[in-house]
Amino acid sequence: MSTTTAAPPAPPVPFRGRLRGARAAGAQPLKYVALIAFAVLFLTPVYVLLVTSFKGLEDIDPSRAWNLPSLWSGAAWSDAWRDLSPALANSFKLAIPATFFSTVLGSLNGFVLARWRFPGADLVFMFFLFGMFIPYQAVMIPMTQLYAEVGFPQGIPRLAFAHIVYGIPITTLIFRNYYATVPEELMEAARMDGAGMLRTFWSVILPMSAPAFVVCAIWQFTAIWNDFLFAIFLISNPADWPVTVALNNTTGSLVTPFNLQMAGALLASLPTLVIYILLGRYFMRGLMAGALKG
Repeated sequence: MSTTTAAPPAPPVPFRGRLRGARAAGAQPLKYVALIAFAVLFLTPVYVLLVTSFKGLEDIDPSRAWNLPSLWSGAAWSDAWRDLSPALANSFKLAIPATFFSTVLGSLNGFVLARWRFPGADLVFMFFLFGMFIPYQAVMIPMTQLYAEVGFPQGIPRLAFAHIVYGIPITTLIFRNYYATVPEELMEAARMDGAGMLRTFWSVILPMSAPAFVVCAIWQFTAIWNDFLFAIFLISNPADWPVTVALNNTTGSLVTPFNLQMAGALLASLPTLVIYILLGRYFMRGLMAGALKG
């Protein structure tokens, strides 16, 4: 005759545990309410931009900024595209090569400073970091004089070179901290196989550097695309203006066309918005990859 043994009763949940669970369940709706409130707060300017861009001149009074257009019109978008399309092309000609070169140079510097140590490497890295804290205003006049003395090409090349130089410190910092997390065993294996510095970088380090490259590309492209100070100071020919300077000059002499400016602002922000939508999920992942060591 077989006998069955009853399972022992489950231990009672402590009162503190039940209280903590009840508090967590009650706080969950409050978190969603807070998130929705912050989202509405940050999206409110986008709403004003969007509805104003579809208004006619008779509806763009600031006192009616919150109202929907009485007659929806895409004329402001057409005018903004006509006026800003050359400047948008200039911004792409500026941002893409400047982002590429500053990111590549930063990766090389970061690899040498993190994994190919040499006497005084920490001092060199300190000078790189010092470059991050030099304000634009402090170098604009000396930079312009240097450009004139060496005969550097005017227009977009001058502006691109300035952004490449100013981008090297931050890209070096990001890559240096990222490469510091690479296991030393990989470096030792490459040395045992007879790989030199460039071979190790090309065959071992570069294939695993995608997160850091994404972070630097997003960072640099956004900073270069949104720059106004260097652009207005270094470029005098309106045909070479990037979109930030061209957008600033859409203001009328007698009447400010807010609809045109709002449509132009949305057009100017689309490239960076697309980049964040496509690559944003990799941004924090790559940024935090080198945060634990360095």
